[in-house]
Amino acid sequence: MAMIRIVVVDDHPLMRKGLVLSLEAESDITVCGQASNAEDALGVVESQNPDLVIVDISLPGMSGLELIKQVHAIRPAMKTLVVSRHDEALYAERAIRAGAKGYVMKLEAPDVMVKAVRRVMNGGIYVSDEINERLLLGMASGHEMLAQSPLEVLSDRELEVFELTGRGCGTRDIAERLHLSVKTVESYRARIKTKLNLNSAAELMQHAVQWVEGEKAN
Repeated sequence: MAMIRIVVVDDHPLMRKGLVLSLEAESDITVCGQASNAEDALGVVESQNPDLVIVDISLPGMSGLELIKQVHAIRPAMKTLVVSRHDEALYAERAIRAGAKGYVMKLEAPDVMVKAVRRVMNGGIYVSDEINERLLLGMASGHEMLAQSPLEVLSDRELEVFELTGRGCGTRDIAERLHLSVKTVESYRARIKTKLNLNSAAELMQHAVQWVEGEKAN
């Protein structure tokens, strides 16, 4: 039986420990490396050359989605899987387009993560049935639906800030959640307003709330 070698990237020690224990309970899975940020993760990937990298989206510094792009730049054949507390409806499509082979919510049971790992390692893609249908519809329409969204102009980190704004989080709260300075979050918000042609913080909040609610309803 071939051993599946995995690197886990998550900045929450307890969450990372729980994930590692769940994975290593399987006889054919071993965690060969761990990292709490993207920069360290790239070094671990280079040295360990795992079969699969499991990545959280919200990391200090470089985001998880950017890490996925970097991993595929240095190891094109390496598989990546996202595990995140962010709603799948908001990020799964973007994660798949970044190169991830699956998306699992952190609240899912451990056996779901193991199922996702096995599907990805067997050459498949793991997302919920709802997201799978949306991805297929997007492919059938030539991604026209995706292209119509004004949020396509936002970077991955800007989208995170936008989502948290839509959930009613203030600047300081967003800074703490994303491990950024308040000034950096304010800069992201300013860029978001410019890109989406919004004139005020109130308009940004309204737009963000409508988008979050709309995506969750789809």
